[in-house]
Amino acid sequence: MRILVVGAGATGGAFGTLLQEAGRDVTYLVRPRKQEVLRRDGLRFISPTTDRTHQVQTITAADGPKPFDLILVTVKATALDGVLNEIGAFVGPETAIIPILNGMAHVDQLEQQYPGQVLGGLARIVATLDGDVVRQKMPLTSLNVGGLNGKTVPAQVSDALAVPGVDFSIADDVTGALWEKWAFIAAAGIVNCLFRAPVGRIIDAGGRARILEAITETEGVAAAAGHPVSDAGHAQAVGILTEPGSAFTSSLYRDLTAGLPSEAEHILGDLAVRAHSLDLSTPLLDLTLIQIRAGLPA
Repeated sequence: MRILVVGAGATGGAFGTLLQEAGRDVTYLVRPRKQEVLRRDGLRFISPTTDRTHQVQTITAADGPKPFDLILVTVKATALDGVLNEIGAFVGPETAIIPILNGMAHVDQLEQQYPGQVLGGLARIVATLDGDVVRQKMPLTSLNVGGLNGKTVPAQVSDALAVPGVDFSIADDVTGALWEKWAFIAAAGIVNCLFRAPVGRIIDAGGRARILEAITETEGVAAAAGHPVSDAGHAQAVGILTEPGSAFTSSLYRDLTAGLPSEAEHILGDLAVRAHSLDLSTPLLDLTLIQIRAGLPA
C-alpha cells in the first residue's frame, strides 16, 4: 500500500521509520521548511537500541492531487484544522484514514468529512522531537487499530501495519479503547495543571484524595457516554497518578508550562462539553479549564 504519514514529528517519524525499514512505501506530508530539512539531512530516529538516519519521500500540500491507499494522521490536535484542509487532495474513494491523536473530537471531524473511511487508531509510544531528531525514550511502540460503527479493518491495512518493532493489534472495541485513554490523559492533565506540580509533590502536599476525585470525574464521563473504563485501565490510572515520589507530569502540563501550543481544548474542553451535555458535575475539570484559559502560570 502507498502510505502517507501526515506529520514527521515524534509519533509520525517513529512509526514512519519502522514502516519504511520493513519495506513499506512511505511518504510524509510536511510543511515546506520541514521538507527542505528532510531532503537535506534525512529523517533521524534514535530509539533505545538504534540510532539511524534514512532518506525519505516527502510532499507538501501544494503537491496534490495524489490519492494514497492509507493515511496516518499523526499531528497534534492544534494542527488538526489545517490538516483537514490539506489532506483532501490525497484521499481517494478507497483510502483508509487512521488518526493517531488523543481524545475523540478528531474522529468525529474526520468521519463527517470522510464517512466510512476512518478507522480508530491508538498508539503508545514515549517519544519527543529534539530539534529535527525523533527520540524515543522507552522501548514501548504499539499500535492498536479498529473499525468504527461496526466496520472491520481491511486485511491490507493490517498487513501494511504489522511490521517488526511495532506491537500491532486489532481492537474489538477501538472506540472504548480511545475513551479509556482519553479518561486517563484528561485526569493526568487535571492533576498536573490544577496543582501545578508532578504527582509525587502533589501527594506530599496532601492531594491524593483530589487525584482520585479527578480520575472519578473523567471515568464518570466515559461511563455516561457508554464507554466505561475497564478495571485494568482504572487500576493503571490510579497506579500512575498516585505513586509516591513520582516525577510524572502530563504532556499537556509540559506544553503549557513551556509556553507551547497545547491540546487543552481538545482533551479537557471537549470532555467538559460532553460532561455538561450529559448533566454531569465535573468541578475539578471545570476549575482546571478556568485556570488554563485564564493563563496557567509556570
